[in-house]
Amino acid sequence: MAKENSFDVVSKTDYAEVTNAINQTTKEVSQRFDFKGSKATVELQDKDLLLAAEDETKLRNMNDILQGKLVKRGISLKALDYQKIEPAAGGTVRQAVKIQQGIPGDKAKEIVKFIKDGKFKVQASIQGETVRVSGKDRDTLQDVIAKLKATDFGIDMQFDNYRSN
Repeated sequence: MAKENSFDVVSKTDYAEVTNAINQTTKEVSQRFDFKGSKATVELQDKDLLLAAEDETKLRNMNDILQGKLVKRGISLKALDYQKIEPAAGGTVRQAVKIQQGIPGDKAKEIVKFIKDGKFKVQASIQGETVRVSGKDRDTLQDVIAKLKATDFGIDMQFDNYRSN
């Protein structure tokens, strides 16, 4: 019988799927009547998104299209952190969207506190941008996963690296 079982709570975004969603969004925007002659663009710059359009309405409409494409490709909208809409050159507006990679320190502490407050017979530790949860009983670990899935921490979480030593 295994002495120690563990899993990691991580937050990863598949950039290949994000790129595919951007390409689909660009194609749809170029074909839609309400964007005819528009300079609306979506770009991936340094692991973040940059949305640009003539006005806020077109920016929101393009964002709705992008969100639909991302959801269809399995990217959680919780992984997106929208920045403030700001004016850009030529009377246009732009918005930066940060894509979450890894669990931020404050959220990792919140997850560890949640696990400790739950009185589970497991240990939780922060290891960089992941949270490792280990314990003797597999059923307890699965209970922890179920409770974490049921709780909204405001971030996109996946559970991987499930091990039995």
